[in-house]
Amino acid sequence: MSLISKLSARLQNHPKRVVFAEGHDPRIIQAARQFVTKKLGVPILVGDRQRIKISAARLNISLEGIRVVEPERSDELKSFAEKIASIQRYGNTNLQGDPTELAKLNNYFACIMVATGGADALISGATTHAASGLRTILQVMPRQAGVETVSSMLILESEESKFGCDGVLFLADCGVIPEPTTEQLADIAVTTAALAGHLTNKLPKVALLAYSTHAENARLASVKKVQAATKLAKNRARELNIQADIDGEMQADAALNPFAAESKEVTGSVAGKASVLIFPDLNSGNIASKMAQHIADIPAYGQILTGVERPCAEISRGASAHDIFGTAVIVAAQAVDKSFLYPTLKDGPAA
Repeated sequence: MSLISKLSARLQNHPKRVVFAEGHDPRIIQAARQFVTKKLGVPILVGDRQRIKISAARLNISLEGIRVVEPERSDELKSFAEKIASIQRYGNTNLQGDPTELAKLNNYFACIMVATGGADALISGATTHAASGLRTILQVMPRQAGVETVSSMLILESEESKFGCDGVLFLADCGVIPEPTTEQLADIAVTTAALAGHLTNKLPKVALLAYSTHAENARLASVKKVQAATKLAKNRARELNIQADIDGEMQADAALNPFAAESKEVTGSVAGKASVLIFPDLNSGNIASKMAQHIADIPAYGQILTGVERPCAEISRGASAHDIFGTAVIVAAQAVDKSFLYPTLKDGPAA
């Protein structure tokens, strides 16, 4: 059973409200209909009501069970504008503009809705540049306690169950930080591991990747950074009581393939068994993830943002309705307390 199927089955007992910032998009409407049909919760489409109705009619899709919200006509517009004004006054000085006009924008309205508890998770990015959607989330959404870095995670699900966690791989950072510092790289590793454990209830095996494996006399600063980030990530995971096996620096084949790890004499609990891959920079993460998707035709879900207080995803403009539905399932499951998502949980994630 796929990860999406497993999480969907559990969500039926804990339905959630997922808000979609681009409610008129046909792929969003299709994903929302599937979300309702599978009884996973209430999709909330933000946008012009008439435009959404026309899009749904063209697709012959019923809007029954789907909530449609027009920011300009919403009773929440005033309170959302006040929230934005509060952020401008006491928080993010980069959030410029008239609060009411900003609150009328779909992205800001949807983000504030999640930040204030009016919805459980956010999906945006279907029709906007990634930088634009991310900017809104970074301006509005509070950070996760104890975490300074906001990054992104892409989930790949292969039919080859021998890889990762039953075929599921968690890749980060593939969309936010171009050149992470040592501290940021450690944060990325820890927050990604925490979410991977939440979604699978399996012990995350985290590999911080590089072009070398356990180099004793690393000369390049990029390799030294990964080595230092590995040590720091292990310490932070202990401090935050996040259970994960973490190792690095490590080549991708040694992280994923037991034969390659054995041939290169790489030992440890992560070698050949990694389920979480942490890339040294955005170039390598973005390139590797897109090659896997398009060459191997592997389904991908995300980008899921980590390090923010509430579940958020910034999807690709090229995402299909299937991709969007899968991402909605993931962020909805992220909003469920792990003890409810896995009610038989006793002593932490299974190894």
